[in-house]
Amino acid sequence: MVDAVVLAGSPNNGPLKECSPVPYEALIPIGSKAMVQYVVEALARTRGVGRIVVVGPREELVNHLKDDRVRVVPAGSSLLENVQQGLEELPGARRVLLVSSDIPLITPRAIEDFLELCQDQEADLYYPIVPREAVESRFAVPVRRTYVSLKEGVFTGGNLFLLNPEVVSRCLPLGQQLVAARKSPLRLCRLVGLGFLIRFLLHRVTLEEAQARVSRLLGIRGVVVISRYPEVGVDVDKPVDLALVIRTLQQAS
Repeated sequence: MVDAVVLAGSPNNGPLKECSPVPYEALIPIGSKAMVQYVVEALARTRGVGRIVVVGPREELVNHLKDDRVRVVPAGSSLLENVQQGLEELPGARRVLLVSSDIPLITPRAIEDFLELCQDQEADLYYPIVPREAVESRFAVPVRRTYVSLKEGVFTGGNLFLLNPEVVSRCLPLGQQLVAARKSPLRLCRLVGLGFLIRFLLHRVTLEEAQARVSRLLGIRGVVVISRYPEVGVDVDKPVDLALVIRTLQQAS
């Protein structure tokens, strides 16, 4: 059994503000629900997930999240503070699933598959990547994602992590830089060294090498797992992403 923290404190001051003027991205309406509701409801239906904490605008979120299993806590001033505030609500947790609130297509099966891939509990951090062909075969229209070419193939990053709470304080500051750079492959590689950058540009970096380099940088044991569920990697950053999500959910209903 793992617990979950949903990060829902990002202000809506980017391109999505054109679509919806709500103050926080998590509150953007999709159909009859706020975007964060899709994520929380998927977690609540996932086998193996226990307590759920949502970190964000508490007064607004409690009106949308009625499940007794869900606790809402106010957001802090930074990603690190938000993660720490979420973890403080989960005393005794050995592993925590950290999830962004902008993946409304996520399903219980996609989460369960990720947890099954992470059954080796000796690692401190698990991170999913999704093959490009899995994304493109799932949706009828092209999906605009940022992809990274490794020796084994072309992948996009996921938007959830399974982590050991004990390592957060020492690895999250650099981890935050890596996550912020995940949609800029060149910026990401600059963080991990020029030699690595050159080999990356030549598509000679293997998945194992990338995993080892990031683990050394963070001072933890990190494991990258390959998910075949594109819902893990399709987040809502731009109006075109929101349009894709709305169309997909309408087709599924």
